[in-house]
Amino acid sequence: MRVHSRATDGSFAARDVSSTESPMPSPINTADKPLPHPEEVLKSIFGLPSFRGEQAEIIRHVVDGGDAVVLLPTGAGKSLCYQIPALCREGVAVVVSPLIALMRDQVEALRQSGVRAAALNSTLTQEEARDIREALTAGELDLLYVTPERLASDGFISFLARVPLALFAIDEAHCISQWGHDFRPEYLQLGRLKERFPDVPRLALTATADPQTRDDLVHRLQLDDARIFSASFDRPNIRYTIVRKDNAKSQLRDFLKAHEGASGIVYCLSRKKVEETADWLTAQGILALPYHAGLDRSIRDKHQDAFLKDEGPVLVATIAFGMGIDKPDVRFVAHLDLPSSIEAYYQETGRAGRDGLPSDAWMAWGMSDVSLRRRMIDEGASPELVKQVERTKLDALLHVCETATCRRQALLAHFGESHAGACGNCDACLTPAEMWDGTEAARKALSAIYRTGQRFGAGHLIDILRGNKTEKVERSQHDDLPTFGVGKDLDQKSWQSVFRQLAARGIISIDHTAYGALKLEESARPVLQGQQPVELRRDPVSKRRQRAAAAASTDPLAYPEEEALFQALRAERLRLAREQGVPPYVIFHDTSLREMARRRPASVEDMTDIPGVGGAKIARYGEAFLAVVAEVA
Repeated sequence: MRVHSRATDGSFAARDVSSTESPMPSPINTADKPLPHPEEVLKSIFGLPSFRGEQAEIIRHVVDGGDAVVLLPTGAGKSLCYQIPALCREGVAVVVSPLIALMRDQVEALRQSGVRAAALNSTLTQEEARDIREALTAGELDLLYVTPERLASDGFISFLARVPLALFAIDEAHCISQWGHDFRPEYLQLGRLKERFPDVPRLALTATADPQTRDDLVHRLQLDDARIFSASFDRPNIRYTIVRKDNAKSQLRDFLKAHEGASGIVYCLSRKKVEETADWLTAQGILALPYHAGLDRSIRDKHQDAFLKDEGPVLVATIAFGMGIDKPDVRFVAHLDLPSSIEAYYQETGRAGRDGLPSDAWMAWGMSDVSLRRRMIDEGASPELVKQVERTKLDALLHVCETATCRRQALLAHFGESHAGACGNCDACLTPAEMWDGTEAARKALSAIYRTGQRFGAGHLIDILRGNKTEKVERSQHDDLPTFGVGKDLDQKSWQSVFRQLAARGIISIDHTAYGALKLEESARPVLQGQQPVELRRDPVSKRRQRAAAAASTDPLAYPEEEALFQALRAERLRLAREQGVPPYVIFHDTSLREMARRRPASVEDMTDIPGVGGAKIARYGEAFLAVVAEVA
């Protein structure tokens, strides 16, 4: 077996290895030797024909020694923006990553491509850590992945001072900002890299940062003079669907049935709900595995490995799972509970479709979600200023949930990006909402809140409006109110929609300290006084159209024989991955296998033009996949 590694003349040559696992390319000495050009590395190592978007400009800037802030959406190729410069500059690139699972995946993927990479983290034995330090000192590594805690330690900083460094790459850089959705205090120490290593270029990379978070991370990382690269945050391959909760588990089951056999994530807010949902889905014939921080570590690792290395299981998880997960073929992300903000929603849904193929982001939400989220903010330990920002961000997410226009347009507006709307790939565009004049209904709802002293939740208020003489209504003598029975023209679900939309618009608020009592905001005054009209969206009722829309997002190959070959190639990939104990996608992405199915290569030379098929992978796997093509063809 042969893999490619950087030779002493700066080129990439094949060498013989005997291990069946991903090999570490042999030590090199590039002193006084020309280093490879980025385009050469892109083609020979990563098997890609050309750069995408601003990749080429970012890489040239960093190779020349410049600092950079890189704001690219998930799936746009951020990793190449530091991996290629690492191979085109002298020394080792130090990559800061917040999660050990991500380090493991990226290191394995790089080694499969013949790149000398390693990760230094708490899972290693003392002997393993010593071996990596020795390899680092000997110049035998191109990339080293570390946690922010390790890089912040004085001892490790002093050790790095004795090592030639190519660059620092700070991944998930939004974690340094207290305004971001995933603030991590350990990132704060990374700002001192500028003083300790003033001549080493630094990159900060993120796919999830609104303008306020971007400004904060630039300041805290002392990257004020860095060049900022920003591309559109649009993920056109992801279809966004947001529905109101109406028997949420059944709604989820219907959604998952349209993705049978696909890999995906279902997010829940609590550990208990994760386990209940996983058990329920399994009972419905959908293989689902739970994942949350309360599970034994061995179980979490087993379930995560099953999700990464197999092709079918659905992972039901809290947000403890996911950041940095490098699995490219996640076909859907579903939310059974409301995320904390648009940034959180964007990052979590962004775990779908990293390979660029059609994928789905589905969410069900209701008034109880809003109440719970507000309580979590108010009872949290953050300073009041941060809580105010968190409330504002939650309100922005509610606007996206209740918008009657293009959801993609609303999402991108939050990141300071304009979009014309009518994207054709969200539920609001595919099945436009019917609008109705809800002015009188809104006034009735607000009047019911006011006349009951702003002390009751939506359920009791709906009973009053619909004229239901419940025990609670009679005990409170609310059947004597002028608003009693004035809303009989709308059913229960329609009134729930009215209250939900009024809350999303900030006309009313939910007081969780008073058991979900609804309160009037200042913006309710002109509505109550008849000075401001209110247009409301009518909730869709057809589940058939929702299922059809979900099914339409799949990406079948053009002909049945191509699909048969694609499935055979996937089976071979899975066999090889299980032999090595690695995720299938580190061998080849689905996009590469689809191209193989379309082109039907007959020789190693035919494979060189298939995206994602580099020299090391051809040497290692070419014959095996060519045999599958020949057999099925």
